[in-house]
Amino acid sequence: MKLKHHERKLLKKTDFLQWKSDNTLREAAVLRRYHVTGREDYVKYSKLVGQITSMVAKLKTKRPDDAQRAELSGQLLRKLHAMGLIDSDSSLAKAEKVTVSAFCRRRLPVVLVRLKMAPTVKEAVRFVEAGDVRVGPNVVADPAYLVTRALEDFVTWAGDAAQRRQIAKYNDKLDDFDLLQL
Repeated sequence: MKLKHHERKLLKKTDFLQWKSDNTLREAAVLRRYHVTGREDYVKYSKLVGQITSMVAKLKTKRPDDAQRAELSGQLLRKLHAMGLIDSDSSLAKAEKVTVSAFCRRRLPVVLVRLKMAPTVKEAVRFVEAGDVRVGPNVVADPAYLVTRALEDFVTWAGDAAQRRQIAKYNDKLDDFDLLQL
C-alpha cells in the first residue's frame, strides 16, 4: 500500500519515537514514589517550580549590588526555606534547583514516614484520608497538604485515632482513664 502525497508529508514531520508528552517517565516515577494520586497535583507543583526558576532567572539579570535584587531574593529564599524546599537560605543557586520532588517531600504522608509515624507512604496516605492525623489543632484529611518547617513539629495523631491507643498500649502507658478519652 502506497501512501498519498499529503500523508507522506505529514509522516515526515511526525517522530514516532519521541512524543512531546513522552517525558512522563520522570513524572510517573515521582507520582509512584511519593504516592501522589492526582496528576493535577504534579502539574501544580511543576508550574510552581517553573515560576520559581523564572523568578530566579529574572533576579539574576539584575546587578548583584542592586538593593531590590537583594530584598526580593532574600524574601524568596526565606519563603522557600520556611516551606522546607531548600535547606538553607544562603544563595539563589539553591532556589534555582527546586524540583517537583522537593514539593512532594513536603506532603503530609511523606512527612509522616520521615517522622516514623507510618511505615510506608501508602499507609500514611490511608491514615491521612481516614482523618487520623492532626497538624496543630486541625485534623487534616487531604494527602496533598504541604507541611512547612514550622508545622512539622505539630504533626500528631488525632484524638480518636486507633494508632494512639496502640502506641500507648505498646509503651505500657495505657490507663483506664485514657481508655475513656481515647
